[in-house]
Amino acid sequence: MRQMVLVGFLQAQNCSQFAASWRHPDSRTDFTTPEFYAHIARVLEEGKFHIAFFDDRLGMPEYAGGNYADAVAHGIRCVKMDPIATMMPMAMATTRLGLGATMSTTYYEPYHVARVFATMDLMTHGRVAWNVVTSLNDTEARNMGREAVAEHDLRYDRADEFMEVVLGHWDTWEDDALVVDKQTLRFADPTKVHRLDHRGEYFASRGPFTVPRSSQGHPVVIQAGQSGRGQRFASLWGELIFVGYPSLEAGRVSYGKLKAMTAEAGRDPDSLRVAHFIAPIVAATKDEAEDKRAVLESLPEEEDSLMLLSEALNFDFGSKPLDVPLSDADLASMSGLQTFRDRVVEGSGKSNPTIQDFIDITQRGRLGRPVVGGPKEVADHMEAFFTEPACDGFVIGASYVPGSYEDFVQFVVPELQRRGLHQEDYSGSTLRDNIGLGRPVVGAWKARRRLS
Repeated sequence: MRQMVLVGFLQAQNCSQFAASWRHPDSRTDFTTPEFYAHIARVLEEGKFHIAFFDDRLGMPEYAGGNYADAVAHGIRCVKMDPIATMMPMAMATTRLGLGATMSTTYYEPYHVARVFATMDLMTHGRVAWNVVTSLNDTEARNMGREAVAEHDLRYDRADEFMEVVLGHWDTWEDDALVVDKQTLRFADPTKVHRLDHRGEYFASRGPFTVPRSSQGHPVVIQAGQSGRGQRFASLWGELIFVGYPSLEAGRVSYGKLKAMTAEAGRDPDSLRVAHFIAPIVAATKDEAEDKRAVLESLPEEEDSLMLLSEALNFDFGSKPLDVPLSDADLASMSGLQTFRDRVVEGSGKSNPTIQDFIDITQRGRLGRPVVGGPKEVADHMEAFFTEPACDGFVIGASYVPGSYEDFVQFVVPELQRRGLHQEDYSGSTLRDNIGLGRPVVGAWKARRRLS
């Protein structure tokens, strides 16, 4: 029977995707300690989640000509620790939970990324995933020695070649290359360790790579692009795809389109899993869940929305009054999450929406449109998306940490398991085993180069 993939959405900082989450009275304040992340990992593994995943950005939100003071004063995603290091206590606290981290193709070198994640995969016995992002903020660019972020499609063109180099290095050690025979003094077979010798438009990387293959072959590749160019990238390279649908019908259409694009890229559509983001607020009963929602809705401040929109769309949302229509030039200059911009234009019915329209339609900085209810209501919502099908699983966002994860595991997981929609236990030892992807075939990715 087909079952859901469950992903815990994490950030190595003081808040969840809901910037006001740190203000919740039950939100833990020890978010800079290993104990905090180890606890979350144990909770998610108890709930048989397939993977815990860290989103990341390489800069602090700011607006109004470089003002970051509001981000610091209000705790708006101003703490962003390194997700790879943050995963370490989680890896040590668990044995089956998958662990994913974000690393940008725009500001790192392919060899470095390949080496970090291949090493992590060995250290966790094959439980690691890499979330591929192209980065979208000028603040990130300036932190990494650039003046501004590169143009949207160019970032993806560069990322296509980046993937070729990373996957190429991951394939250069054959599975049985290591011998380690003290009797014959034979450490490894040099005929089974190959040099990549890549020289392309954006990158040159020779090799040989220095990390042997792991028990799952290589880390799972996560991707979250939802623009047209981002979807094409996902169809070529992604294995676990993060999406956020405004409705069930939109999800059904988008899911079918992405699966079709994957087939057109010469891949088996079943070789990728699509996980839809939801932010459940759950309790033993719907009334209790609504009470929790009321507390959460009291937490956001106006600065949260302005800062987060500025970060997401790479545009200064503190530069104009809330009710003044944005110009065509303003809209054209938004180089970040372009799906947000397009959604606001369509949803508002205005060719020139206001900043208030952006806040109201994207719900950035607000609680948004959470799934609220007892176990039955939340499970019903998830089952509808899963069986349509509009997704293969769900990314679970926390409205406060770690309580939201604890509530979901206590109330929703048993109901999903009762319906046969979620695993009772892990089916294998690696992340690929547990999400049903299978071990990657060496060199299979090469057929996709002509489409990138």
